[in-house]
This record gives sequence, structure tokens and C-alpha cells, in this order.
Amino acid sequence: MKRSNIYFLLFLGLLTTVSCSEDFLDAEPITETTDSNFYRNPEDAFSALVGCYDGLQIASGGVGGLSYPVTSMVLSDNMFGGAGNADPFNFQAVDEFDISRAPTYSNLYENLWRQYYRAVYRCNVLLSKMDQIDWSEDPELRTQYESEARFIRGYLYFQMVKLWGNIPLLTEPSSGIVPPADPDEVYTLIAEDLMFGSENLPVQSYNSVESGRVTRWAAKSMLARVYLYYTGYYDQADLVGLVSQSDALGHLENVINNSGHGLVPEYENLWPAASLEDFAGEDNEEIVFSVKHTYTSDYNGNTDGNHWMVMLGMREFTHYPYANGWGITVNPKLYNAYTEDDTRQEASIIAIEEEEIPFDKIENQREYTGYYTKKYTPLATEDGGSLAVELGGADFQIGQFQDFYVMRYADVLLMAAELGSPNAQAYFDEVRQRAYQDDFTSQAVTLERIQHERWLEFALEGIRYWDLLRRGVSEAAEIIAENTTLLNGGVETPKVISASNIQETQGLQQIPNNQITLSNGALIQNPGW
Repeated sequence: MKRSNIYFLLFLGLLTTVSCSEDFLDAEPITETTDSNFYRNPEDAFSALVGCYDGLQIASGGVGGLSYPVTSMVLSDNMFGGAGNADPFNFQAVDEFDISRAPTYSNLYENLWRQYYRAVYRCNVLLSKMDQIDWSEDPELRTQYESEARFIRGYLYFQMVKLWGNIPLLTEPSSGIVPPADPDEVYTLIAEDLMFGSENLPVQSYNSVESGRVTRWAAKSMLARVYLYYTGYYDQADLVGLVSQSDALGHLENVINNSGHGLVPEYENLWPAASLEDFAGEDNEEIVFSVKHTYTSDYNGNTDGNHWMVMLGMREFTHYPYANGWGITVNPKLYNAYTEDDTRQEASIIAIEEEEIPFDKIENQREYTGYYTKKYTPLATEDGGSLAVELGGADFQIGQFQDFYVMRYADVLLMAAELGSPNAQAYFDEVRQRAYQDDFTSQAVTLERIQHERWLEFALEGIRYWDLLRRGVSEAAEIIAENTTLLNGGVETPKVISASNIQETQGLQQIPNNQITLSNGALIQNPGW
């Protein structure tokens, strides 16, 4: 199982920590660099580009609070807030779209907001310095580095605008107060950034690109995802007049025909905890883009680990190969949605009773359901220790090393089917055949069946919530709404997620209130928060 080693580079104020995989950077640390003596040559630009990737890694890694992956999972109908029975109710506030569940948490997403804008700042600095760098020895590098930095910036803004709606749009390095932009302005930048990458990144097979770096295929696939979300959530015919349905489909068909990507034959082999020795690896043929992580995080500023995955492990309980965590739970509705012949059920979900796991921490678990995610769960050694720690991690909480899969080839196939490809039936069947193996039977492809297939295929990967929102807030609210009973500390307790709360917020999240204060009122809190 390949792991990434992280190197660090200090420069330019907020550009304090730079990291990437060993395939991507092997350089000595540089200190005491300034805006006047840096950005002279492609080597400087490369170091700054690594800083952009590192900013993305830190924002996605969830240092110090709610992460985008975990938030996306909890907001959907796949998961409950869970956590410990004695913990604050901040995850319930997110899960139930109700800040009254944790009224003191007026800054739920404070750290995430800061890390996003720090990462955007890094990208903007590099992009603003392109003209002062001497590219004469390799002019093609300028286009490649610009494409990568713009992809990262576009991807970050896509997450931000989905979470918060009206956000400040910064396209130049700035520390000033900027009022929120209309979402169409943000989506215009996102579309332009991703289009630039889709047109200018090298045309080469995915496996000839250094591990962790953006490819032309990632840019094309992400552009289609943005098109589908924007046109669905905002009920528009195209993506801000820049990308039509046929454009989005054309990008996906290009990925399918030319990228070299394909499906891993066995679904379970995508996930370390589900396959162990048969794990296909982090850079397998199905991964179009992922955020890289490794186990070398520490408490001295090295933040390259997957800091959010510990939230998803079984509450304070280890049972090989699953290590302990803080107990965000899976909704039984998801487990029951799979048929018995669907291999994705066992590959995706830890089922306490069905796997005969002697879980004995129910008294410590809030919103116990008997189900946890298997896709992103901490791993244990056979003697019950933390694999992250055994590999050299400082702490099991910050040393989780599993990459976050942003885009899989299965998504490319299903998006292309949804967008009306002439090959829609074949793409749909390809995904389902992998899931059902010898029990596969073809179904006529329809939008409803594609939506259902996306639910099962991408469950617990942070995609479901956004798929629901693009079907319309009202429909999403009705699907996510719950009125059930769960075990809190072993005691049956009502669990209510109100559709009206989701409709009131329009699916958007709380803007950190201290950011509103710091903006002198330029920012306005989203309804319902």
C-alpha cells in the first residue's frame, strides 16, 4: 500500500506549509524567502504550486473542526450525527439543520472557512506571479502549473459556494474586506478555471501523471459535476452560459475514450477496510482525482493526515480490521436499500450484528444504529492497535492516512448516462455489473434508476447530499427528513430531522458569525442559522 511522504516549505506569510507526495516533491526546505526574491523561475513556481496542493489538503483534511467530507456525509440521509453520548450536540445541529441543538456553536465552520480562503490565497498568489517568472527554458510548464492552480481554486470555490451560497469571491491576493458575490459570479470563475484545465493540461494517460496531481481528465470530469449541480440546484439550462449539456457530455465522453481510466473489477477492492490484502491501492485505475493524505501529521504544524476519518470509526471500540473512532453512525435505511446480491452493501457498511462484532460501547454512543461506514474507517492491527500509529503516526486521531476519493470513474460513467449519452445503457450496465457480478441483470436506463444507482454506488463518499439538492431543495428535504427513535447511551430517544428546516436554509450552512462580525456586516447569515 503506497503512502506519501510530506516535505515542507516556508514562504510568503500565509504560505507557511507546503506538502505533497514523494512522487511530487523531493526538495530541501527553503526559509527566509520573500515576495521580492521568490517567483523567479519554474522551480519557485513549482514550490508555490505544491503550496496550493497543500492548502487543498489541509482544507479537506479537517484540521480543527468540521470537514467538507464529513459535513457532506452527515447532511445526507446516509448518516446521523452520532458521536459520544456525553459530547456537545454540534453534529446534531448540522444533521438536523437546527442551531438550537447547539446554540453556543455560533462558528461551526470557522476553521473550514479560514482554511478554504488560505488555500485560495495561495492559488491567487501563484497565478498573480506568472508574468514575473522566467519560463523561457520550458514555456509549456507555465500553462500546466496555471491549469493545476486554477483547478484547485475552482474546486475549492465549488465546495464553498455549495456550503454557503453567497461568499466573497477573491481572484487576487487580498486581505481586505470583500462583500459576498452573487453565486453566478462564483460559478463563472469555477467554470472558467476548470475549462482552462480541461483545455490545457497534457493529453496523457492518467497513470503517466505523478501521483496526486490534477489531470486533464479530472478537470473535464469536475466540470461536468459542476454543470449538473448548478443546473439542478438553480434550475438553469446551462452553466452560466459557458457550458451546455452537450459540452458537459462531450467532456465526459472524452474521459471515457482517452483517459485510460476504468473500473476496478471488484468493488470491495476500492476500500482498504473491505479488502485488506486485495486493496487496489490509492492510485488505482478508477481514481480520477483524490486528495492525498499520509500518517505523518503531528502537533507541530504538520497537517498532512486525514484528520476527519476518526469521526467515522466505531465509538471507542476496536475489532480487527476496524479501529476505534468517535462514532458517526450510518442510517439503517441505507443498509436496507441494498439487495442481498449487491456486493456494495458489505463493502460499504460495517454491520455490527450481521458481522457478529461484540460491540460493547452502546452506553457511550449517541444515535446508535448498529451500522458504521466501512469505506472510511480507521484501520487496526491484528493485535488491536492502531495501524496509523504502527506505521509511525503520532496519534490515531490525526494520523489516519487514507486518501479522499473526490472523483471515481464510476461517477464519470453515471454522469454521462444521465446527460444522455448514446451509450447510456452500456455505461449504466457497466457500473451495475460490477456491483452484482454473476447476479447481474440489465435494467432499462432511466433518470430515476440512475439516481438510485448513484445513491448505492457513492454511499458514504460525500456525494449523496449534493445529488439530492440538485433534484430540488423540496425533494431533498422530504428524502432527508426523519422521525424515528435511536439509542442515546442505550436509551431510546426521538430523532427528528425536519423537512421545513432544510427548506428554510435552502440546504445552505451556517456562515461563521465571527466572520460576519469581522466583515463589518458585509456578510449576511444564511436563513435558518
